[in-house]
Amino acid sequence: MHEGTTVRLGYFAMPMHPQGRGWGETLREDREAVVLADRLGFHDAFIGEHLTDRHENITNSMLFLATLIPETTQIRLGTGTTNLSHMHPVLVAVHGAMFDHLSGGRFILGVSPGALPSDAEVLGILGEDRNQMFAEAIDIITRMWELDPPYDIDLPGNRFKVSTAQTFDAEVGVGVIGRPLQTPRPEIVGTVVAPYSKGVVAMGSRDFHPLSANFLLPQWVATHWPNYVEGKESAGAVASPEDWRIARTVFVADDASVAESYGRSDTNSPYRYYYGKMLGKMSSLGRLGLFKTSRDQPDDEVTLDGVLNDLVITGTPDSVAEQVLAFREQTGDFGELVYAGLDWVDPDLARRSMELMATKVMPQVNDALKTGGAAGSGEA
Repeated sequence: MHEGTTVRLGYFAMPMHPQGRGWGETLREDREAVVLADRLGFHDAFIGEHLTDRHENITNSMLFLATLIPETTQIRLGTGTTNLSHMHPVLVAVHGAMFDHLSGGRFILGVSPGALPSDAEVLGILGEDRNQMFAEAIDIITRMWELDPPYDIDLPGNRFKVSTAQTFDAEVGVGVIGRPLQTPRPEIVGTVVAPYSKGVVAMGSRDFHPLSANFLLPQWVATHWPNYVEGKESAGAVASPEDWRIARTVFVADDASVAESYGRSDTNSPYRYYYGKMLGKMSSLGRLGLFKTSRDQPDDEVTLDGVLNDLVITGTPDSVAEQVLAFREQTGDFGELVYAGLDWVDPDLARRSMELMATKVMPQVNDALKTGGAAGSGEA
């Protein structure tokens, strides 16, 4: 056991729901989860978005999160992610700035290119280099938050040219884009879904913060930190473990047998459903390697039961705290454990898991980090 940063608790949801549930019903459930996370003291909540996935029901994470501003008091609200190939970067900049003011400075901009091919097709950009679009868009967004009008942003090789020079009128007040409440800007977070990701180097060089995906094996998660350090050093800065978030798929129950059944083995387990869908999706995208213990492992050795054993942390509070600490020994120090929210097949168990995570597991984890020992029992 090595001592380190006090670990915050965050929340992330794609979200993913079974086919057949009503759209309004699942949206209400997803909102309730964030409200509960706020009440339990979670540091932040990240919500994903897709346009064309019937199982992932949120089409615009910023719009969804805006409905939660008056329902929450302290939790930071993060897009998880805004897919930057899907809209003009000026729209992201101005909507994000307004959201920051609406939320009293609780906005986090989570960004990615947008990975779902059907989303790209419906927007007519399937043949475009969406990674390049992402890189160009983030350059515009950060400059929009820094510059005064008329902006005149014309970067080499960037398709987005941004200016209000022809129409700017300071006296009338047109041609001006509002800035966020937070200074110098809101935190920018990028999700990391690949082993040895070079994107993490770029994040470090620009003071964007990485969030390692919940469906990556611990040994692949561990490859992200050295790259982040490299990026920070390239900018003459020192990397802080507090900036690194790692998402995990966790289920906590008062009873160990319930934890194993709901968290892994039962045919109706939302964790089993989630990873069954993720296996199918990653296989169709040619990314099954994310679930492999080595790069040369044959595809047919990647099984649902194996993935559940490798990627779901489940058990009683004592057991989960020990598993989190063991996971941290594999990855090194990090600043935030991001709890992955799934469909509430059993709402009482889902709520109780979040409560136990916040009130039992994380206090045990942080007490152990302070003392340099194992997680102490918090159960009778």
